[in-house]
Amino acid sequence: MTLLQKRRAALGSLFFLAGLCFASWASRIPDVQSKFQLSESQLGTLLLGLPIGSLLALPLAGWLVHRFGSKLVILISGFGYMIFLPLIGFSPTIWTLVPVIVVFGMIGNLMNISLNTQALALEDMYGRSILASFHGLWSLAGFTGAGIGAGMIYYDILPKFHYLLVSLIVLLIIMVAQGLLVKEENARGGGGLVLRRPDDLLLRIGGIAFLGMLAEGCMFDWSGVYFKKVVAIAASFVALGYVSFMGAMATGRFVSDRLNNRFGRLKILRGSGFLIFLGLILSVIFPTAVVAVLGFLLVGFGVASVIPVSYSVAGRSKLYSPGVALAMVSTISFFGFLIGPPLIGFIAELLSLKASFVLIAMAGLGIVLLTSVRLEVFYENKV
Repeated sequence: MTLLQKRRAALGSLFFLAGLCFASWASRIPDVQSKFQLSESQLGTLLLGLPIGSLLALPLAGWLVHRFGSKLVILISGFGYMIFLPLIGFSPTIWTLVPVIVVFGMIGNLMNISLNTQALALEDMYGRSILASFHGLWSLAGFTGAGIGAGMIYYDILPKFHYLLVSLIVLLIIMVAQGLLVKEENARGGGGLVLRRPDDLLLRIGGIAFLGMLAEGCMFDWSGVYFKKVVAIAASFVALGYVSFMGAMATGRFVSDRLNNRFGRLKILRGSGFLIFLGLILSVIFPTAVVAVLGFLLVGFGVASVIPVSYSVAGRSKLYSPGVALAMVSTISFFGFLIGPPLIGFIAELLSLKASFVLIAMAGLGIVLLTSVRLEVFYENKV
């Protein structure tokens, strides 16, 4: 392997690490609920700690990466995962667990911004698109983490010991990968806290990422409900929609870079929006098992490229450094992921679940529109 290939493998292992930590936590949420005897509403309130932590970290993440470099922030975040993931399992009371969850959410966002900034630096060294493959590894880690969690539950291993094992894996990955990380230059663009208006490019790409995350959040939280209530599939197959979507999204991220390099980022984003629209509309018009699975596969392929390509475009901002630009786009897109699931629930109660999915389908058309008008915003930044 060349040095560049070694750097790519090392960074890929860190993306895998981040996905593994998140999936390990998520796989044991039912155990956390049982341990503290939480009602559904109490659990929902506890889970808000994660997005709150992410939101608190957003203004700081770009500045920290710009000021100290992505390499240092990655290492600090990695060691933070090592400490705070086991603390979730060892927390004796709900009052100690809540701040741990909030900090865990902050660590996740610091890791997200720093990893993607590092990936953009490596992408520049390669001279071609490679960012989506890293996001594919994050998705693959989600499957791996869920599988490990299922095994731990099967053998009745407590979450705290499960999390300690994952922390050892984290330590091993950090020790192997840290020497191969790039120390990027921050001469380009401005730094500072992310509390100001983005430029035209970041506003446009932030809107695209917002719509993509709106669709992604909908599929994460409502795919199972849709298959149960609308497709009316047998209980043992309810998860088929979610698995179809997740499998297609992970697969799509591994082929996205090749498509980006061949057709260009704008065409891929436009095609992604169309796939999201087509997949959801098919699932609404023909809510049978076969067509709904096909529709969710199309949505998964559509969603796959939106965030990695958006981040890649954001890193080309002439006004801000990559870390700050990514934090701005993440701030905008984050609200799509946050408001999407409750918006679906509100419209479903007011009208129907089908009507909610039609609304999310319109998000796909929104992406097509934003990549089809006033293209000088992109061309000026050589996208």
